[in-house]
Amino acid sequence: MHPGTIRPEDFRWLKEALSLARRGEGGTRPNPPVGAVIVSKGRAVGRGWHRKAGGPHAEVFALRQAGPMAKGATAYVTLEPCSTWGLTGPCTERLIAAGVRRVVFGVRDPNPKHQGAGATVLRKAGIKVAEGVEKEAAGALIRPFSKRMRTGLPYLTLKMAMSLDGRIAEPGGLSRWVSGPGSRAVVMELRRRVDAVMVGSRTVLKDDPRLLPEAGQNTPFRVIVDSRGRTPVSARVLTDGNQAATIIATTSACLEGRRRSYLRSGASVWSLPKESGKVSLKALMKKLGEEGILHVLCEGGGELAASVIKAGLADEYLFFVAPKFLGSRSLPVVGGKGAWPLESAPGLRFESVAMAGSDVMLRAFPLPF
Repeated sequence: MHPGTIRPEDFRWLKEALSLARRGEGGTRPNPPVGAVIVSKGRAVGRGWHRKAGGPHAEVFALRQAGPMAKGATAYVTLEPCSTWGLTGPCTERLIAAGVRRVVFGVRDPNPKHQGAGATVLRKAGIKVAEGVEKEAAGALIRPFSKRMRTGLPYLTLKMAMSLDGRIAEPGGLSRWVSGPGSRAVVMELRRRVDAVMVGSRTVLKDDPRLLPEAGQNTPFRVIVDSRGRTPVSARVLTDGNQAATIIATTSACLEGRRRSYLRSGASVWSLPKESGKVSLKALMKKLGEEGILHVLCEGGGELAASVIKAGLADEYLFFVAPKFLGSRSLPVVGGKGAWPLESAPGLRFESVAMAGSDVMLRAFPLPF
């Protein structure tokens, strides 16, 4: 299928649509975040983004704002407009009915059943279609949705804050704060954009975190990987008023009395299969995917990070390296027992390097191993 004629101004408006789409991240599951801009005579007359599943899509919000000015206009959408009925009607019908003359989108629908169908419907209706504008950025935006569509599993970002010598906590386990305010601000924004934040029970015992973004923003699920039920019922994730967003992922080793206490707090308790005596992370990811979770942010600690890496579950790494040393007796960023031989150690491809306040932030993707 021909991608259509791409014009220089298309990149500007598609970038704006991407910026709008980012506002919906963390709130659209199991749908992807999408942004749209309606442009008439070189001016944006309608803007919109998908806010939540079951609600209007980005194109609908943009068309509502544009009103009669949508006739003869160009619609810029980050994702190929849908052409089938779900909880809402097809966006292709709305665009056709509004009299839009041209549609420009970033990437095709990753669902093989629908891929290319929206573009075909629009072209048959006489609308000019151009695709692939800002394709890389548009594809990155929906990586979590694409992975779940392809595998049934959520996309997992493994975040690690460490000292220059690769340590995450003092010898006693205290880890507040290895990284600085700049890094923490980035993590707060990332928590807003994901569907779930995951940590191990040791992190809860040592730091008692809430695992939420700043007040008034999205409330992601908090997933506590706790094979034996060590999380105290007084922990903030079980007492801060957001217990309905807390999931205790445990096994049959968790005592029934502790399990009932978690349930009484308002949290969910998932009893999962064991792997090497611990919660099977593969089973946990499968369950999260079944629940519609698209993007999981794993914030450690070291043992959980090691298990995620060994299971091959990390899709993306985000390192925050603080300009300080903690020494060899402190806890390593990748904990647990065992080691990898040098020739078969998991490898990474660094994607970007940036400053986060006084810390260095590195984004990386795993190499096959």
